[in-house]
Amino acid sequence: MSLKEIKNRIASVNSTRKITSAMKMVASSKLHHAQGMIENMLPYERMLEHILKAFLVSMPDAQTVFNRERKELKRIALVVYSSNSSLCGGFNANIIKMMQQAVNHYREAGVTDIVVYPIGRKAAEQAAKLGLTLAGDFTHLAEKPSAQVCAGIATELAGKFARQEFDKVELIYHHFKSAGSQILTRRTFLPIDLSTEVGRYNDRDLSSNLVTAKAQEYLRKKRTSEEKKKDEAKPLNDNFIVEPDMKSILETLIPKELNLMLYTALLDSNASEHAARMVAMQTATDNADELLRVLNLQYNKSRQQAITNELLDIMGGTVNN
Repeated sequence: MSLKEIKNRIASVNSTRKITSAMKMVASSKLHHAQGMIENMLPYERMLEHILKAFLVSMPDAQTVFNRERKELKRIALVVYSSNSSLCGGFNANIIKMMQQAVNHYREAGVTDIVVYPIGRKAAEQAAKLGLTLAGDFTHLAEKPSAQVCAGIATELAGKFARQEFDKVELIYHHFKSAGSQILTRRTFLPIDLSTEVGRYNDRDLSSNLVTAKAQEYLRKKRTSEEKKKDEAKPLNDNFIVEPDMKSILETLIPKELNLMLYTALLDSNASEHAARMVAMQTATDNADELLRVLNLQYNKSRQQAITNELLDIMGGTVNN
């Protein structure tokens, strides 16, 4: 490789590095905003989930159409959360893989009527390739989360489940634990799953955007300390007095919980996308730095070799004369 070619490649890598570095900073800023949205929503989510699940478990006659499992599954709905754009590592590939696994699982069980609610362009494109029925276009939600739109989707799903148009509804998304950890999750939306413990999906750390090994170790120790404090805390009183009647309570609580579940998954997916993109761009920037180091070393060696060859030519000419 000539000196000019090496110099051009160094300039090209430098240009790419500037882009990846800028994209990392943008993703970091968006992640901070997404973490703030989750943090603002968490207290309400925790209390509502506790009240509803504790109420349904402690009251034997608190049965609704939304917490009864269907013996036979004929029609399934999948709410799949992806992103609209790429450059976020394996974020979309993992979601698509889990969606395909879910589809294959149900098809093997004899269920062929599968409807997909794609939150994000990547999920919509893949669902179309698989020949699945799309319930609509929700790509805008991947970039601009909206509690109102999520409430509309949740109401539609709940209505169809109650009318037995759907026998089961699942969510497929990335659960945001921290900036360096996003867990691929397949979660039952309907019927309401009472077997999961309260607070199972509330193990997030929203205090940092750092993804280094030391930062992750610090966050792990911090979580362990907080879990001990939670164990020592007194549980809430679950002795309920039902007014005006159980039907009215359930008709109010259950739609709120379903709306919140859908919106929470969207916020988790949104934060996970930005975290994945931030890590991917950081890795690309680090790789560019390493490549620049190698290219600069190669350039200096080639330049030194060219100077040495010129000196040898001059010396050889002098001796011949």
